[in-house]
Amino acid sequence: MPRARSSATDSASFTPTATDPGPESAGERASAVEAPGPAPIRTPNGTLIRFGTASWTDPTLVRAGVFYPRDATSAEARLKYYATRFSMVEADSPYYALPARQTIEAWADRTPDTFRFDIKAHALMTGQPSEVARLPADIRDALPPALAAKSRLYAKDLPPELSDAVWATFLDALLPLRESDKLGAVLMQYPRWFLPGHASRDQILDAHHRFGDVPFSVELRNALWFNARNADHTLRFFEDHGIPFVMVDEPQGLKSSVPPVVAVTAPRLAVIRFHGRRTDMWERPGVTTAEKFRYLYDRAELETWAPRVREIAGRASDVHVVMNNCYANYGTTNAIEIAAMVRRIYSAE
Repeated sequence: MPRARSSATDSASFTPTATDPGPESAGERASAVEAPGPAPIRTPNGTLIRFGTASWTDPTLVRAGVFYPRDATSAEARLKYYATRFSMVEADSPYYALPARQTIEAWADRTPDTFRFDIKAHALMTGQPSEVARLPADIRDALPPALAAKSRLYAKDLPPELSDAVWATFLDALLPLRESDKLGAVLMQYPRWFLPGHASRDQILDAHHRFGDVPFSVELRNALWFNARNADHTLRFFEDHGIPFVMVDEPQGLKSSVPPVVAVTAPRLAVIRFHGRRTDMWERPGVTTAEKFRYLYDRAELETWAPRVREIAGRASDVHVVMNNCYANYGTTNAIEIAAMVRRIYSAE
């Protein structure tokens, strides 16, 4: 199930701003630039750079005339169209509900051979809560009565065999993407309360063991990982174990703010995720997802990242640039724009 987002730009009280100009303005910007298309950029050293968004099914994105053609009204038609514009996408629905293999098989069937899916790990795999009602029936029926009566539960509450079942169900569902070579990586996005220390590092290493040869990346969401005491140790940990550290562009100056460092910690994969810069909304309680991520990067902000993408591509064989400012067409517009900027860098060389 996609993340719920409000329709704030439909409100009569909406006032355009520089970073929130409205979908019509964003669409005009996107139409002025050629979309990256279904094939990744291949650099002179053989690196593949892919551009895309986090989700292709947000309610504000699928509204008629925002991004999709008006006749693209089914899930199949939308994914097929999206895959003509971009070479990858991040699927976030598995975070909320463990995916079914047949669903992911359909994703693989509807996309070209060059397309890749990054899959967000289920909440229970990163220590975050899950709704009991959304667990698969076999896992739900095996819960102890006290847990079955809860509306939400955490992985730490599960018996070990059921925690193992969550992982096994998730990994089994990925098989169609692995067999078709369309799995980019699993995104392990840990919560803000996941703090630096031995216990957290052991949890990441446990995930490393469980994944085996399944590619994955790790995003941290607490500034303590990058304070003066921990920053070097944090990156060294990822480098020592060959785990891709997810680089981010996000609001700064908050407890959850990870700085926009360029750090390629695994030669096989580098991931950059853009969350927008709505500092006023980033940690505010009760804010909708739409309000948190409703941010359209201006060209100057993206231009500072284009040479960094070029630098990152010199140190990793596969680079994923993911726009998570998925309000209306803001993410798709910015993905198109930064792809064009990176193409221009290589064309000028």
